[in-house]
Amino acid sequence: MSYQLFEEYQSHTTSDLKENFHNILEQIGEDPLRNGIVKTPERASKAMQFLTQGYNIDPQDILKSAMFDEDYKDMVIVKDIELYSLCEHHMLPFFGKAHIAYIPNGQIVGLSKLPRVVDVFARRLQVQERLTHDILECINTTLKPKGVAVVIEAQHMCMMMRGVQKQNSATTTSGFRGQFEEIQTRNEFLKLIGH
Repeated sequence: MSYQLFEEYQSHTTSDLKENFHNILEQIGEDPLRNGIVKTPERASKAMQFLTQGYNIDPQDILKSAMFDEDYKDMVIVKDIELYSLCEHHMLPFFGKAHIAYIPNGQIVGLSKLPRVVDVFARRLQVQERLTHDILECINTTLKPKGVAVVIEAQHMCMMMRGVQKQNSATTTSGFRGQFEEIQTRNEFLKLIGH
C-alpha cells in the first residue's frame, strides 16, 4: 500500500479506533475527559495503526523491487536487525533482533530490503514462531536462493510485565531451508552471528 493510500486508510479508521480506546479508558475506571488523557484515544489509535501497518504491505513486492542478477555463490548475512512487534495473545510488545542469511542462486537482493521484510511481518499481531516462519518463507519463495536461514531472539513483555514476570527471559526461534539444513552450513551461519 502506498503512503498516500495508507494515510487515507488511517484517517478512515482512526475515528472508529478512537471511540474504542475512549470506551476502554472508561471501562478500566479512567476519566477519558481528564486533562492528561483527553487526547489519548486519538494518540492510541494512531499508534495502533502504525504498529499494525504490516497488514497493508506485501513483503514480496519489497524484495522484488531490488533483485539483481549476480553470480555470487557464498553466504550473505544481515544480522542484528532490530524488531518490534505485538504479541497476538495480549497485544503487548515483544522486541529483539533478527539474523538473516541466504545463499544466492543467481540473484541477490538489496541489503536494506531484508530488514524491511522483517518490519512488515513484525508490524502485525504475531507470535515469534510464526514471525520467524513468515520471514523465512517470504525470502525463500521470492528470491529462490540455494538456502535461507532466520534466527530471532526476543524478549516478551507479556512474560515480563504480567504472568510469570520473568524480566531476564529471552526466546530464540530459528528456521532453515535448503543448504542451511546441512549441519556444516548451519553451524557456519550460527558461528558468524555469535551463537
